[in-house]
Amino acid sequence: MSRIGKKPVSIPKEVQVSVSSRTIVVKGPKGELQFNLPEGISYEMKDGTMTFARSSEEKHVRALHGLTRALLASMIDGVTKGFTKTLDIEGVGYKAEMRGKNLYLVLGYSHPILFIPPPGITLSVASPTQFSVSGIDKQLVGEVAAKLRSLRPPEPYKGKGIRYQGEYIVRKAGKSGGKGK
Repeated sequence: MSRIGKKPVSIPKEVQVSVSSRTIVVKGPKGELQFNLPEGISYEMKDGTMTFARSSEEKHVRALHGLTRALLASMIDGVTKGFTKTLDIEGVGYKAEMRGKNLYLVLGYSHPILFIPPPGITLSVASPTQFSVSGIDKQLVGEVAAKLRSLRPPEPYKGKGIRYQGEYIVRKAGKSGGKGK
């Protein structure tokens, strides 16, 4: 039995969870999210908790059991608290600034980059070398943060580029100075 899949998901009072034709809709103070319940997974709601069960022991159904529970827990967290990823910019002359709702990045290329966020994502700049991506959908927040990081990933010699806050970059030594005889 899946250790994650059999844990009950507690539903806070400010969150409403409804299921209609295998679509789970979660409404909360920050917004609304939905996903389709996979085939082979059943649910039970009682006393402010929701549990999931699987219909068979097939490998793909076992994999979906824990995933479904984790997705619902993330959706409940998203509509109550939201998710935020903070990214740092390292490098001389590299900077970020807001232009309306769009992010304007100077990353050492011959041109600046204007990043337009998808619906449901909010970008904010704390300082010219730090910005954050926030929203209620955990997957979308991570996807946008990864897309922004890929514009100039950190390089291993000087560490220049965009990195997640707290991410450690393994440095390389570079060229050795002497000639071999």
